[in-house]
Amino acid sequence: MNWKGSIKSFTAYLKLERGLSQNTILGYTNDLKKLALWCDERDLKPLKVSVQDLRDYLFFLHDQGISARSQARTLSTLRALYKFFLLEEWVETDPTELLDSPQLATYLPDVLTEENINDIIAEIDLSTPEGERNRAILEVLYGCGLRVTELVNLQISNLQFAEGYLIVTGKGNKQRIVPINSAATKYVQIYKDEVRNFLPIAIGHEDYLFLNRRGKKLTRVMIFTIIKNLAEKAGIKKKVSPHTFRHSFASHMVNRGASLRVVQEMLGHESITTTEIYTHLNDTKLRETIEKFHPRA
Repeated sequence: MNWKGSIKSFTAYLKLERGLSQNTILGYTNDLKKLALWCDERDLKPLKVSVQDLRDYLFFLHDQGISARSQARTLSTLRALYKFFLLEEWVETDPTELLDSPQLATYLPDVLTEENINDIIAEIDLSTPEGERNRAILEVLYGCGLRVTELVNLQISNLQFAEGYLIVTGKGNKQRIVPINSAATKYVQIYKDEVRNFLPIAIGHEDYLFLNRRGKKLTRVMIFTIIKNLAEKAGIKKKVSPHTFRHSFASHMVNRGASLRVVQEMLGHESITTTEIYTHLNDTKLRETIEKFHPRA
């Protein structure tokens, strides 16, 4: 079997049996195409690759200046591929079992202050239909801590405003319930009733909440662009993305005393270890603690 056929079979498995999202499958596919190109140059077939071959490939990525995080993602892809090969009984052993993961540095997520959030929202022109939509988008991003893909795929049929929550489809097509606050509910209702109801909605997009002028659901790129432009207008110097709002949501919740377990559920994290990064204290709290408790303060 060649690499093209292997990748095709693997992606079909990811979609049909694992139920992974198109974005996740695309990430796997891109990693494997790069590996396939490297292997083809060395006449290495997918079912004949050895652990040393894979080590050489990871060393090659390192020498190319690929970050440790990207190397770790590639290794995760390789492990998933050979797990599939074992499942199909195409190989008897998994060469990735003997590969060590690269050491990853731990970075604190970049967050906005509550003042930053307000400054960005204040730059929205509410005199336009797009402004009303963008206000609703930012209120949901910050108020619910959604991923950008979860936001663009949010459907009207999953808005449970009477009960005070949304049904969100996250990674691996797993659904979770996320509470929505009164501010976000208010601006979503305004957008839905006063803007969206008057759009020429495209066929197949009837249930998506956030639409563009042509009545089609917004893309991830469009959300990035909206936020980038608003942050620049507000004079925010740091790089701001939709995920910055998610980080800010989690950080502000934890700093105000929310349970890590609850925040984990709202964010849709598999492991609470991922959520624990938000327990970092901001500079103000550190300074207040020193001034209050240090004997020489």
